[in-house]
Amino acid sequence: MNEKPAPKAVALLPVAVFLVLYLVLGIVLEYVLKIEMGFYQIPIVVAFLVALLVACLQNRSVSFDEKLVLMGQGIGDKNIVTMILIFLVAGIFVGVTGRTSAEAVAYFLLSIAPVKLAVAVLFVVACFVSMAMGTSVGTITLLAPIAVAVSASSGFDLPLCIASVMGGAMFGDNLSFISDTTIAACSTQGTEMKDKFRANFKIALPAALVLIIAVSLGTDVQSAVSGDHDLVLIIPYLLVLIGGILGLNVFVVLLIGIAAGAAITLITGQVTALELMGNMGSGVSGMFETILVTLLVASLCGLIRAYGGFESILAFIRRVFRGKRGGQIGIGLLVGLMDIATANNTVAIVMAGPIAKEVAEEYGISSKRSASLLDTFSCIFQGIIPYGAQMLVALSTCATLGYAVSAFDIIPLLFYPFLLCLSSLLFILFDHQ
Repeated sequence: MNEKPAPKAVALLPVAVFLVLYLVLGIVLEYVLKIEMGFYQIPIVVAFLVALLVACLQNRSVSFDEKLVLMGQGIGDKNIVTMILIFLVAGIFVGVTGRTSAEAVAYFLLSIAPVKLAVAVLFVVACFVSMAMGTSVGTITLLAPIAVAVSASSGFDLPLCIASVMGGAMFGDNLSFISDTTIAACSTQGTEMKDKFRANFKIALPAALVLIIAVSLGTDVQSAVSGDHDLVLIIPYLLVLIGGILGLNVFVVLLIGIAAGAAITLITGQVTALELMGNMGSGVSGMFETILVTLLVASLCGLIRAYGGFESILAFIRRVFRGKRGGQIGIGLLVGLMDIATANNTVAIVMAGPIAKEVAEEYGISSKRSASLLDTFSCIFQGIIPYGAQMLVALSTCATLGYAVSAFDIIPLLFYPFLLCLSSLLFILFDHQ
């Protein structure tokens, strides 16, 4: 029962079916039919169901009941259960705090910065908000209008302002304790969030500092943007951030943030009790698709592992990548290719995670390092692909506000993902675990 299956590349056919189905349909909708955000019109749950059906049709020597057992074993893993529970609690936190609290953080930091540093501050604001909210798309949705206002009032180019927000959003997404990418990376690798954070931080910080210094050396500008903010609304985010850094249990941290957010929004009159309950429900509902995808991927991985699919990938990595450094590059490349195909860094991590764990064990890579590599490289690729949700939301916001900006105007200015990639490769080459 515990014997490893023989490597069989054909066991990876379901993954190939999903990638082709998702990628081809996305390209057709986005670029042939010219449907806005076409990649996100595809029901990803249905695409995974098709892949799961293909997996069930393989390996006729195993009965369907036995395949259900294998799928159940994949779903019943402790890490999967933990991940789902954290998704739910994180959704409640985001629903309780809402946009107003995050907006208060943004305007407060912008109000105290010199005008010349407006673009650098946009990056820092996006870093903070994304770390607190745990979502890069939500951060961009919130801050893109502020980036447009900063550009209009300060004279900085709009693509540069948008690129700074996107870079900061990916920084926070990569490090946040409530980000679904962090949760997925830590859960699949079996490591503590605080350990993964420390491993990530020393890779991300140099890239962020270089970017801040570079964009701070801009030209003189005329005026800054300002907005109303209530400092008390920042408290829930600060509590979550501080609790996470101190290494408190993630459930405890989130419950503290939820309690603080609920109390503050009720006391300040931001919402009524009925609206608060509705916001909690909306926050949880926003996590449903991610949870379904997680369950389907866990089922799929259970079948693929039993058929020898993971062993075939491990055999390929053993042939191509040598030593601990090669194994780390292999993990980064694996999750990066998954992200390019799915345009979703969380899905990429969930799909690549089980394979990355086996690679890490094979090459003696620590679980915190493998989790860091999964999260970092998924964010690198997600931060620059022109059809990712982050880019599409930014472009849509600009268009709504009357500004025509192309993805290819922004991509050359996405300095942070490129710097993060360079920093990651340098750490792989020179940093010994």
